[in-house]
Amino acid sequence: MAYFSDWDIFRNLLLAARWTLLLSLCAFIGGGLVGLLLTLLRSMKISLMNKLVALYVELFQGIPLLMQLFLTFFGLSLIGFEVDAWTAAILSLTLFSSAFLHEIWRGCIDSLPKGQWEACRTLGFTYMQTMKEVIIPQAVKIAIAPTVGFSVQIIKGTALASIIGFVELTKAGTMLNNATFQPFKVFALVALLYFLMCFPLSVMARHLERKNNVSR
Repeated sequence: MAYFSDWDIFRNLLLAARWTLLLSLCAFIGGGLVGLLLTLLRSMKISLMNKLVALYVELFQGIPLLMQLFLTFFGLSLIGFEVDAWTAAILSLTLFSSAFLHEIWRGCIDSLPKGQWEACRTLGFTYMQTMKEVIIPQAVKIAIAPTVGFSVQIIKGTALASIIGFVELTKAGTMLNNATFQPFKVFALVALLYFLMCFPLSVMARHLERKNNVSR
């Protein structure tokens, strides 16, 4: 059994937490871009487009993230696309995140009074002018709090990437436990680091939600 001091364990976990944060950031940005595209396409109210976007959302919300990681990591190799654990984790988390972010943002747009769309049409605004000048500025204000709140789910979701061998915080904790045989100490520190990453975002989301309710 290898000897690790408490500082050695904490330092190694802290280094691994960087990859958790980086993976979360990449998934959030990627999922946000795809989710925004889906939201814009669905807001055009084109029947076929709405059905395709709805199918996409149902697919990636309905399949557990763990299964998506397996399908991406192992499935792509079966059709000739070799991907490493990092690429598979980013791709899976991006697709997973985009479906939920789209639903959040679509709900925010749908919550706006329908009369605003009609007023814009009366004034001769194009679809893009309506979105840019009227709809998006209001929807963004409503969407900030739930979007920040969902970022917590992305951070916690990165733990599943350990299943395909990506060394983030959970995987590093498992490796250190196998080396030290101190599960309570190691996983307590893992839990503490997840808490330190997620708690500020949860507090921020609640604050923004209260602020938005007051302003409305």
